[in-house]
Amino acid sequence: MVKISTAMREQVAVLLGREPRGLREISVINEKGAPQVIRVASLVDDKPFPTLYWLVDPELNYRLDQLEAGGLIKRLQRDIDDSEDVQAAMRADHLSYITRRDSHIDVNERQRIADLGFQSVLGERGIGGIADFSRIRCLHTWYAAHLVVPNTVGAMVDSYWQEQAASA
Repeated sequence: MVKISTAMREQVAVLLGREPRGLREISVINEKGAPQVIRVASLVDDKPFPTLYWLVDPELNYRLDQLEAGGLIKRLQRDIDDSEDVQAAMRADHLSYITRRDSHIDVNERQRIADLGFQSVLGERGIGGIADFSRIRCLHTWYAAHLVVPNTVGAMVDSYWQEQAASA
């Protein structure tokens, strides 16, 4: 975790192409000190925001874009569908993520979430805001979370990249 200085906030804005909304921390920086993953508030502009971690690293975003465009989600989803162990691991990842997200909600934000009736959205949705814990919707949200706390899908992406590097 890195303190959000004015300079760091400006770097995040450049990376996002807009002012960051709900920015709470810089969770991961790269070897050059640039933000890779940010943590976002669970309530942004009075709307639930279940994506706790946001990947802002342009190189990683591009690499993940390429994997998604190449059909990796479909390939990984087949592997997940074929393995109860992987499904159980993903469920554990989601539950851990929900607990971690909840731990970052302060008293005032928690009250506002309750007033707006969004407790179930944030209490039941996992990585990337997904409700079905055995599905992948977006590699970016999984990988952002993986860089903070390793998870099943992030490890699958790492393995894929290692296979690609070994065959190159």
